[in-house]
Amino acid sequence: MLRAHAEQAYAHELTALAQADDRPRPPRWKLSPWAVSTYLLGGTLPDGTVITPKYIGSRRLVEIAVASLATDRSLLLLGVPGTAKSWVSEHLAAAISGDSTLVVQGTAGTPEEAIRYGWNYAKLLAEGPSESALVPGPVMRAMRTGGLVRFEELTRVPSDVQDSLITILSEKTLPVPELDTEVQARRGFNLIATANNRDKGVNDLSAALRRRFTTVVLPLPDSLDAEVEIVQSRVQSLGASLELPADLAALSEIRRVVTVMRELRSGVTADGRTTIKSPSSTLSTAEAISVVTSGLSLATHFGDGRVGASDVAAGLLGAVVKDPVQDAVVWQEYLETVVRNRPEWDDLYRACRELDTDQPAR
Repeated sequence: MLRAHAEQAYAHELTALAQADDRPRPPRWKLSPWAVSTYLLGGTLPDGTVITPKYIGSRRLVEIAVASLATDRSLLLLGVPGTAKSWVSEHLAAAISGDSTLVVQGTAGTPEEAIRYGWNYAKLLAEGPSESALVPGPVMRAMRTGGLVRFEELTRVPSDVQDSLITILSEKTLPVPELDTEVQARRGFNLIATANNRDKGVNDLSAALRRRFTTVVLPLPDSLDAEVEIVQSRVQSLGASLELPADLAALSEIRRVVTVMRELRSGVTADGRTTIKSPSSTLSTAEAISVVTSGLSLATHFGDGRVGASDVAAGLLGAVVKDPVQDAVVWQEYLETVVRNRPEWDDLYRACRELDTDQPAR
């Protein structure tokens, strides 16, 4: 398969953690909160099993998130796009419930049925409302099994649909008025939602709904080295699954890509000496991963097998220039005032200029 679910891809680590885990586990949890945190952050077990880090960041933030899910409060992972919110929610569900597939994808067109339940209309017309005609959604299935359900992009969902979660999260029940019954959540049930900081104005959460969540803000990596480590780890994993054997032993291209992303989104160069304009795009860690993975593919199929400046230049241009007018100006100024004045980046400067159809490479 192209991409295995977290509980499949890391099954050996989850099994080793379960065998070594002798700490108390909340009802229906596959692992204790300590083991869940170890799975997310990485470590070495007494038997020598190495647990790879899934999230590189603050341990305390992970502990707060896990502790919240061990109570009756749901968890809201908040942050700018590309801060691993969905990645963290998937791995939390895999470690806690052993199943990360109960997902509601929030969009502007998400109906209330996606949160509650639907109907098999053939049976509904033939038999009328009945248990066999009811089609449970991910939330109802998680309530019945005492598992975790994930809700992606909660602020993308219309406000009236959001509010249908209030009874579920506060009363732990889901009424089914058509059958004059309700589904009561089993112990272990909880919900992990994700939302983007930049989407606050789309469909902001009501105060009543927000009170049902413990909010954890996932920040961008606070240092260049931390972000390079994240990008390297994810690119190596993606490269292996996509069978891209290009050489990434040298971290120079990853470090340069990450440096470009960090400088453009912060509006200042790494040495703090030059102020630069920021583009309209987010330029998150996820964008850096995409740029390097694209370069990996170019080096594998059209290059000498070693990722170089010419392999990442196109990815950088595509990541930065989302608005062909405003962002193009920002990118050109950055090339001329920053990249051009770094002698060790001369190859990157020339590769980026060669992609510019308006001005010839120098």
